[in-house]
Formats: sequence, C-alpha cells, structure tokens
Amino acid sequence: MKKFCFILNPKSGKHATNTSELIPCVLRHFPQAEVQLTKAPGHATELAQQAAARQTDAVVVIGGDGTLNEAARALIGTPTALGVIPRGSGNGLARELGMPLSFEKSVLCLRQATAVSCDIGRANDEPFLNLAGVGIEAEIAWQFMQQGKNGARGKWPYFRIGAHTVFSYVPPVWELETDRQKITLSPLTLVFANGRQYGSNFKIAPHASLTDGLLDMVALQNAPKWKLALAAPGFFTDNWRPFGLVQTSRVGQARLTSEKKFTYHLDGEPRNAVNTLEIKIEPRALHLLFPEKPHGK
Repeated sequence: MKKFCFILNPKSGKHATNTSELIPCVLRHFPQAEVQLTKAPGHATELAQQAAARQTDAVVVIGGDGTLNEAARALIGTPTALGVIPRGSGNGLARELGMPLSFEKSVLCLRQATAVSCDIGRANDEPFLNLAGVGIEAEIAWQFMQQGKNGARGKWPYFRIGAHTVFSYVPPVWELETDRQKITLSPLTLVFANGRQYGSNFKIAPHASLTDGLLDMVALQNAPKWKLALAAPGFFTDNWRPFGLVQTSRVGQARLTSEKKFTYHLDGEPRNAVNTLEIKIEPRALHLLFPEKPHGK
C-alpha cells in the first residue's frame, strides 16, 4: 500500500476553521495516511521534506497555490509525488490538474491518481509550478500582502486594491532577453506560464502545458480601460483573445531588467522589488498527481 502524507493549511482561503470535518474525511479514504497541519509560513516545506526523507510515496497539500509551492520546494528531484486538494481562493494549479473543487470528490480522485513527471519554472532561482510574472497583478499581490499584515484579507480588500491599482498603475519599461529575441517593452503584465490559468478559470495561457519543456510567455498590452474590460471575458475561454491585446511566445529562459526596481510574483506570492528577473524552465523535475491525463499529453 502506498504511503500518503497530507499537509493541511488551516488558514487557506475561506475555509480557515473547518478542519474538524476535513481530517476524518481524509482518514476515511486513506486510513493509514499521516495528516499534519502547518503552523506558519514555510512550514509546509519542512513537513514535505520530512515526508520525502521517510520515502513517502505522495505528499498531498490541502490548501492553495502558496502552500502547494512551499511543499513542492522539498520534493523537486525526489521520487515523492505532489498532489493537491484545493482549499485556496483561485486554486490555479488544482484546476490545471483537473481536481474537483468538492473536498470529498478530490480525496476520492487521489485514490486513482497517476504520478506524471512535470516541468517547473524558476524565477530568480525560486521554483514556481504554475505562473510567475511582473506587472499589475504582481503590484496588486504585493499591496494585498502588505494590507494582510494588518488583518485585511478576503475578496473585498483584494477587489478594492485591484480597482484602485487598475486606474493608478503605470507599467515600467523593461529590457527583455530570451533565447530567441531581445526587445524593450512596457506591457500591463508579462507572465511566464507553466500552467494555463491564474485560477477561477481565468486562462492567461490557454495552450501552456506542464510537460512540454517550455514556458508560454504572455504579454498583455496596456490599453484604455474600456478596451481591457471588453477583452476580459475572452480570458475565460481557450481561444478567443480579442483586440490584439495579447502576444504569446514560447521560451526556455528569459532575463528581464529595468532601471527602476519592480515587484514580481511566483504562484501568486509577491516578492521584493528587484532590477533583474531571471526565468528558466526545469523539465520533468517534479512528479504531480493527476486524477486524469494531463493537458498536452
């Protein structure tokens, strides 16, 4: 019988206080499994590292993309697979893997899951599983994190910060060098996508694949707000991208520099301002649990 370790973040998303119902459900379907709770930021990395050292077959994160990223750091290059039960806000990677949003259904799916060797990205040598990038979403994430230190969490503060930033944000000028080109650009956002979506089915890179050895680099051009508003529904489809606002290319590595410092994010977690961002792909570096065949296979 395979050994599973479940790592539960009790503060993920809107489900922060419901752990008493979750653990019995896990143990009902995985009676021999370990279930451990995170106690602080970064704790999931430590717990996953210990599980891998015990030769656990799979570590399953019950949480959002941030907790998933933490656990992945300990499992890259190991035979221990990583799975997820979505309990975050957007659940970008969980949706990418095809996991149901229902808790018990996702637990059941893991009983028949298949481990697939997948790519990871690196941003300034930190791993990301799904997306990394710069621009307006990184700025919103940074401001949201800062306000969260004062207890401002949830969808309303995020919406309020986002609405204000949309009207005040001025994209900096970046110098971009990839394995195919060297250009100057100033988009509203520039995303390096290993997976397809931010979460909530907002697909910034609808043709990205976790297993193709490349990142989809997506530049969303700055434009009048009415034009961006009209274009927004297109990001919830696989193909429609109106008004010529999006340019996509595929890269194995990239280097982004600016005279002014800028923030960036990886898997939705903001990072301190830098002048240079180094991006690269690391093929087949992590085993991920899929309940069905992955996209692009």
